[in-house]
Amino acid sequence: MTDQGDSVARRHAYPSGPATRPRNKLAPDPNVRRAIVAAASQTIREQGVQGLSVAAVLDRAKLSTRAFYRHFKSKDQLVAAVFLELTRNEVLRLRTKMAAASTPASAVAAWIEGRLDLAFDENIESELRQVSLEAKATVSSSPALVSPAYNAILEPLIERLDRGLELGVFHDILPAIAAKSIHGVVWGQAQRQWATGHSERADVRKRALRFCMRGLGVAPETIEQIVARSAHATRTLAEAERGGCCRSREWRRKAGDGYHDPHGRAGPGCR
Repeated sequence: MTDQGDSVARRHAYPSGPATRPRNKLAPDPNVRRAIVAAASQTIREQGVQGLSVAAVLDRAKLSTRAFYRHFKSKDQLVAAVFLELTRNEVLRLRTKMAAASTPASAVAAWIEGRLDLAFDENIESELRQVSLEAKATVSSSPALVSPAYNAILEPLIERLDRGLELGVFHDILPAIAAKSIHGVVWGQAQRQWATGHSERADVRKRALRFCMRGLGVAPETIEQIVARSAHATRTLAEAERGGCCRSREWRRKAGDGYHDPHGRAGPGCR
């Protein structure tokens, strides 16, 4: 081997430059992620999705660009995370209403009534209404941003539709498609109420329940029983709230399930 060849071989075997070690990539931190989502949520509440920017979020959270991209690949991924986070409370509220139902049909009715609360119940936070409208405005241009939150809202409904189909309560449906159709009906009623404010809550509930239950193939007599229970619950809550009483969660839960005292007594806390 030539001297030149020996020199080249030595350089390859023993590199002269300083050895470089790969930089350890920091793992995502759940607390940092929560801080970013919280800052983005506040920005969306104040300025909407269109007013959201990574720079504004990081400024609010007092974090670096590196911290952001360690937890999110893009602003779009952050927006999707915000919608999903803000949806969790709504899903919990719906599941709580549905838990008291004794049949799949009653559970579906509870979901419908729960979503209609967005338009008629003053106790529902205005923030939830705002987020729902922001999600609706975003879905047409960027459906992928909203789909995780949308699917989370539909999940408890689909579960009860599946169960009702198994028990023969519902007929000739595909639960996932039926859930989207029901959501469309309810959302349309809510938007109309937001726009005009002229509809009566009881009338809207009756129309929505009858239309959706017929579409699910529920027996007519069962539909009328569900509508009657819904009407009773609506009157009970309205009377209680006009009287300034019966605001405990337990009483509201019982009233929402068509509860009445057989002796005609007032609910807990009312005298």
